[in-house]
Amino acid sequence: MADTRVLSDLSRPELEALLVDLLGEVAALKQTIADLRGEVVRLKGLKGRPDIKPSGMEQGTDGAKRGKAGKRRGRGKITPRVSVEDQVVKADAPAGSMFKGYEPFLVQDLVISARATRYQRERWMTPDGRTILAPLPEGIEGHFGPELRRFVLMHYHQGQSTLPRLTALLQSMGVAISGRQVRRLLTDNKDAFVAEACNVLRAGLETSSWVSVDDTGARHGAKNGFCTQIGNDWFAWFGTRWSKSRLNFLDLLRAGHTDYVLNDAAYAYMRDHNLSAGLIDRLKAEAQTRFADLSAWQTHLDRLGFSALSTTPNPVQIATEGALWGSIQAHRFLCDAVVLSDDAGQFNVGHHALCWVHAERLVHKLDTFNDRCHDAQARVRELIWGFYADLKAYRAQPAKRQATALRARFDRIFLDRTGFATLDRLLKRLHANKAELLRVLERPEIPLHTNGSEHDIRCYVTRRKVSAGTRSDAGRDCRDAFLGLMKTCDKLGVAVWDYLGNRLRVAGHLTIQPLAHYVRAKTRFA
Repeated sequence: MADTRVLSDLSRPELEALLVDLLGEVAALKQTIADLRGEVVRLKGLKGRPDIKPSGMEQGTDGAKRGKAGKRRGRGKITPRVSVEDQVVKADAPAGSMFKGYEPFLVQDLVISARATRYQRERWMTPDGRTILAPLPEGIEGHFGPELRRFVLMHYHQGQSTLPRLTALLQSMGVAISGRQVRRLLTDNKDAFVAEACNVLRAGLETSSWVSVDDTGARHGAKNGFCTQIGNDWFAWFGTRWSKSRLNFLDLLRAGHTDYVLNDAAYAYMRDHNLSAGLIDRLKAEAQTRFADLSAWQTHLDRLGFSALSTTPNPVQIATEGALWGSIQAHRFLCDAVVLSDDAGQFNVGHHALCWVHAERLVHKLDTFNDRCHDAQARVRELIWGFYADLKAYRAQPAKRQATALRARFDRIFLDRTGFATLDRLLKRLHANKAELLRVLERPEIPLHTNGSEHDIRCYVTRRKVSAGTRSDAGRDCRDAFLGLMKTCDKLGVAVWDYLGNRLRVAGHLTIQPLAHYVRAKTRFA
C-alpha cells in the first residue's frame, strides 16, 4: 500500500523512522539482488561469494570450553584395533654386554594388494542324471570378492571419492575393472542396505524423544530436488525427493509405509489446520478409515467431493496431510517426540521446537544504518546470548521456578521496543514463536539448536560437490542409504569397516547386529 504522508508535515523523529524503514527496504532489495547474482553464478558454474561466518552464540555461551581455551589436547595412547604382532629386532652388541630386556616401538602399516583366485569347482553327475556343482565360498557374489566390494563401498561413501578416481585407484593396484563395473558394485543388489536404512529410521522414530531435521538441494536425473535429513544423537537418515513441501516431509516420516489413516490424530491435525467441521464430519461418516496407497485415498476424496472444492485452505491438501499424520501415529512414530527444526514451515508438525542459533542469526544479519540502530542490535544480541546461556544451564538442572522466570524474561526481551523499526518487527515475529523456542522448558532433553542436523547433512553436501547428482533411482537410493548408515555407525561407535565386513560376509568378520537394534537400545536408555 502506498504511503500517502506528506514529508513536509512529518516531524524529525518521524522522518528518521521513515528513513530507517526505507534503508531497510533498500538493504532487503540489495540482498535479493545479491542472491539472484549468486544464483546466476551458480548456474554458470563459477565461484560465488564466500559464506558469512556464523555468530558463534553456541560456543560463546559455553563457559567450560572458554575456560579451557588455552589448553591443547594431547594425542593420547595409541591403541590399534587389530592384534599386535611382536617381532624381535637383534642388536649387534659387543662381547661381555648385559641384556637389559626390550624397548617396544609400535609401527602400524597396511597390506594392500590385489589377488585373483580361480575356483576350480567340482562337477558331478549323479546316477539319476542330475549335475552337482560345488558351491563358491561364503561371501562370493559375482566376479569380485567381498574384500574388494567392501573397499569400494568404504572408499566411495565414507571416503567421499569419485567413481573415476576410485576406478583409477583400483586399476593402479592391479585390479582388472572398468568404471561400469565399479558403478555396478555401488548400486546393484543393495536392497538389503536400503531396507536396513529404512529400519534405522523406523527405530529412531519409534523410540526417540526428539529428532532434528534439515534439508538441502539435491540433483537427480538432471533435475533439481531436495534431500531431507532426519536424525538425532544416535541415528541419521537421508531421503531425496522432488519436493520440500509438508506433504513430502510427512510422507518421509512414514518411513516407507504407503497407507493413509483416518484416526483421532488425523482429525485433530485437520482441525488445527482449519479444515471445516463439515468436511471432517463427512470423513468421519465413512466406515473406511485406512487406505492402502495414494490412489485409493484420492479415489475416496473424489467420491466425497473434496476435489471439486476450491475453498481456502485447500481441503484435499489438508485432508491428505491429516491422513499422513494419522498414518505416522498409527505406526507409533513420533508419538510424543519433539521435531526440532530451523523454522522452515514444512517441518512444523507435532510437538515442534525451534533452533535458537537460527533465531539469533536473524538478529545478527540485520543491516544497521546509524549508531543508534547498531547499539540497539548489539544490546539485543547481548540479551539473547545471556538468555541462551541460562537456557543451557536450565537443561543441565531443570527447575519449575527457573522455568517461570525464563518465560517472563523471554517476554521482556522480545516485547521490548528499541526504536529500530526493522529490529522491532523481527523481535515481534520471534515472540510469536515463544512456545516453540521455549519447548526446552517442558522437554529439557531436547537440544537448543540444529547443529547436529547441519553436521550430518554436510556429508551429503560434500558428496554433491564432488560427484554432482545421481542419474538412476537405484543410485539415488544407494547414496542416501549408505550415507545414513555410515553416519549412524559413527554415532553408535560401530566401525564402518567392520559393519561392511559383516554385511558382505568377509572371512573372519565381526558380528554386527542390525543397526536398528542398537538405535533402539541407545534411545531407550538415553
